[in-house]
Amino acid sequence: MEIIWYHPSINPQSWIDGMRQRLPHVTVRHWQPGDNAPADYAIVRSPPTEMLAGRSLEAVFAMGAGVDEILGQLRAHPDMLSDDIPLFRLEDTGMALQMQEYANWCVLGWFRRFAEYRQLQEKAQWLPLDDREREHFTIGVLGAGVLGRSVLESLRQWGFPLRCWSRTPKTIDGVQAFHGREQLDAFLDGTQVVIDLLPTTPETTNLIDERLLSLLPRGAFFLNLARGAHVVEADLLAALNSGQLAGAALDVFQTEPLPTDHPLWSHPDVTITPHTAAMTLPAESMDYMAGAILALEQGQMPNGLVDRQRGY
Repeated sequence: MEIIWYHPSINPQSWIDGMRQRLPHVTVRHWQPGDNAPADYAIVRSPPTEMLAGRSLEAVFAMGAGVDEILGQLRAHPDMLSDDIPLFRLEDTGMALQMQEYANWCVLGWFRRFAEYRQLQEKAQWLPLDDREREHFTIGVLGAGVLGRSVLESLRQWGFPLRCWSRTPKTIDGVQAFHGREQLDAFLDGTQVVIDLLPTTPETTNLIDERLLSLLPRGAFFLNLARGAHVVEADLLAALNSGQLAGAALDVFQTEPLPTDHPLWSHPDVTITPHTAAMTLPAESMDYMAGAILALEQGQMPNGLVDRQRGY
């Protein structure tokens, strides 16, 4: 069995060695331009068209939870990967815990008003602020997949009202669930913190715009752990400047890296991280891929199969 591996920026050796350790009977090689030798599986991030085009592969594994990048490549080059070749993404592999950490840090900071106290500290002002009411500090998660559910479960311990919104109906203990476009407005009504964990699809691109933000209670908060493509950034800035939003924490952006002159950098109510909310953990990811390959070889379908029409 042959596996080809490609990532545009990281050293391949640790991945090649790691996959060989997990699958000793398999040959793993770093794909490079001109390599047209046969292969059974591919592990990729931003693969060149040449790497996959024309190959008869058993499966392709994306090195991340989001696959909008590779699906974008397929839209531009439909012959890059045959429709009958399954594409898999990472559903958790250690990313859920990282998302939980990030979301809990933001939610608790906003609830306890730590950012406001930081601004008062910079002015040397001793000014106790009114406590927020826990029962009115509703947390809403856009997206109820593996990561969305994980974040909701981690927030349950704090006693906040929890709700979620997804494309199709979901049932999650202790969570008020909304679904479909017809229920989006009801989801937003009264939601004090919106956490974006949606996949990127044509339906979610630019979803978070002036209209959506206007339906939140004044002084709400926004956390984006998903993709920058979901947000109309000019509308987000306007909501922050008007006070419709009291704050935002942003890990992803329309353009990455975020341009140095972008006004989000200097906004006093915005926290920025450089797309690091949940990093791909090599050991956990290789465990999943090795297990998935063994399952496929035995005629079983592992988790993480991407529906190319839905976009995730």
